[in-house]
Parts: sequence; C-alpha cells; structure tokens
Amino acid sequence: MDHMRALVVEGAVSQQAAQGSRAKKIHYAWVVFAITFVALIVAAGVRSVPSILIVPLENQFGWSRATISFAVSINLLVYGLIGPFAAALMNRCGVRHIMSFAFVLIAAGVSATAFMQKPWQLQLLWGFMVGTGAGTVALVMGATVVTRWFHRHRGLLVGILTASTATGQLLFLPLLAKLVEGHGWRAATWCVAAAAVILVPLAIFFVKDDPAPLGLRPFGLPDDESPSAFVRRGGRV
Repeated sequence: MDHMRALVVEGAVSQQAAQGSRAKKIHYAWVVFAITFVALIVAAGVRSVPSILIVPLENQFGWSRATISFAVSINLLVYGLIGPFAAALMNRCGVRHIMSFAFVLIAAGVSATAFMQKPWQLQLLWGFMVGTGAGTVALVMGATVVTRWFHRHRGLLVGILTASTATGQLLFLPLLAKLVEGHGWRAATWCVAAAAVILVPLAIFFVKDDPAPLGLRPFGLPDDESPSAFVRRGGRV
C-alpha cells in the first residue's frame, strides 16, 4: 500500500513538473517580436548611413552637398510614402516574405553603392532602393506583428519598437563613423550590407505571419475567445 501511495505521489509530482515546464515555455510571439526589434534597429542604422557619407563622397567624387542631399531627400520621401503599400503587401503576402524581400533590397542597394560612379546611381540606390527597403521595414511592420501576435502589452511593445529607431542610430553611428575614419566609406557600406543579409535568413526561417500555423493563440488572448474571432476583427481588442 505504501508503495502504491508513493507511486501515485510521484506521478502527481511529475505531472505538476511537466505542467510547470509547459507554463514556463516562452511563447513564440516573443521570438517574432525579438527579430522584428532587431530588424527595425538595422533599418534605422541603414537610414543613418548617409549622414556620415557626405564628406567622404564630396572628397572622392567632388559632388556637392546639394547633390548628395537630393539622394537623401528621395530616400526620406520614399520612406514615408511606402508605408501604406507595405502594410497592404504584408496583409496579402505575409510579414515573413515582405521582411525578407525588404532586406534583400537593402543589402543589394547598399552593396552596389561601393561601385557607383555617378550621382544618379546614388539617387537610385540610396534614394529608391534603400528608401523602399527601409520604409517597408518600419513601424508599420512592427504594428502588424504586435497586432497579430499579442493581445496583452500592445502599447508597451509598440513603444519598444518605436524606440528601436533611436537605438539603431545610437548603435550604428559610432561604429560606422569609426569604420569610415579608419577604413574608408566603403567599409561602412559593407558592414551595413552584411547586417541586412543576416536578417534575411532570420526572417525566412523564424518569422511566422501569425500564431495559427503553429497551433498557438496570440499571447495573452483569453481562453474564452477563439483565435479565429480575434483574427476576423483584425486583432483588435
């Protein structure tokens, strides 16, 4: 009898331990959020590069600041205009595909900068290509991820993603300025391109469009509400 009682107690303890282990398992929403945060940091770092390239480009090519600033202006314009279209594409094609495409575009545009010779090439590469990629990987993507994956802490999480812009500039600017000073402006562009390339496989293999394919519920969604109803109303509370 004592042996049977011991087995029952041991089984109950094992079951509680297993339940506790499952309860402590990190929700996959946090993995997607972390990758999105890093993506926004890299995108912010990319947008900060022209500010440290103005003098080196002036010295090497003899371009005026007005010429270089025109490319930056195109970048800012495209960055602002692409947001609504990026959101529509995310709804149609999924966050994973759009994020990976954006970083392929950024990596291609930044890498090709090392071989440019004419001002129109700077305007095409940094103005349109990089501006489109960086504008796609912007707060609209962060808001989409938070809306699809989270029911709780949305305001806090959107605020953290918003802060990633300043964080990206804080991390990248000193490093890139040091690279430009010690190894030339092309080294800075290769560094940024490498960071963009790293994000591509992370987006392809680890970012999921929503919790449903994994059999999960949005983080913090009450048990009495179905995930399908949550999705039908666009993730709104």
